Amino acid sequence: MTPIRHNGADSSGNDHVLDAVRDCVLAVGVRRTTLADVARRAGVSRMTLYRRWPDLRTLVGDLMTREWIDVATRAIPEPTPGTDTRGRIVAGLVAGVEAFRAHPLFRKIVDVDPELLLPYVLDRRGASQEALLALLADALREGHADGSVRTAHIERQARALLLIVQSFALSLRTMTDEDDPDLDSAALLGELRTLLERTLTP
Repeated sequence: MTPIRHNGADSSGNDHVLDAVRDCVLAVGVRRTTLADVARRAGVSRMTLYRRWPDLRTLVGDLMTREWIDVATRAIPEPTPGTDTRGRIVAGLVAGVEAFRAHPLFRKIVDVDPELLLPYVLDRRGASQEALLALLADALREGHADGSVRTAHIERQARALLLIVQSFALSLRTMTDEDDPDLDSAALLGELRTLLERTLTP
């Protein structure tokens, strides 16, 4: 399962701009961030930004893609003796949901600019979702090959998995009662683990 980076974050010199927009968004949110703020913090001109990104939302979109893919790839366990691909997929997806929900950028967007996420929930797939689907498809192929994952249409299976984990990542707090150990985040993430195991087991 090879890490994937979005083209906007891959090219030399882009990471420091994405770092700058991340710092701005964490400080004041997306709506109060301007390209002038980002340019000033990154130490570049506004025209340099405009040549690469037509507006702030495109720039923030590249930032989200970089951050979310980094979360996903870091969550996937390294292969170890006695652990099959299904186990790695399940562990990686559950850990990824936890890490995503704790990510400072995600928390800031949810608290200050939640409407930024709505198009990717209701209307269309974004670049980060496409990259996550590619990661999942690669993992599923490995699982099909070693027999640990139920054989199915790869793309359909990847999309179904992303729908499951996306719902937990975005909506888990609406279903948790943190003062009840049977209904707190840990308990519901345990249910997520069970759902994933059962849908992937041959």
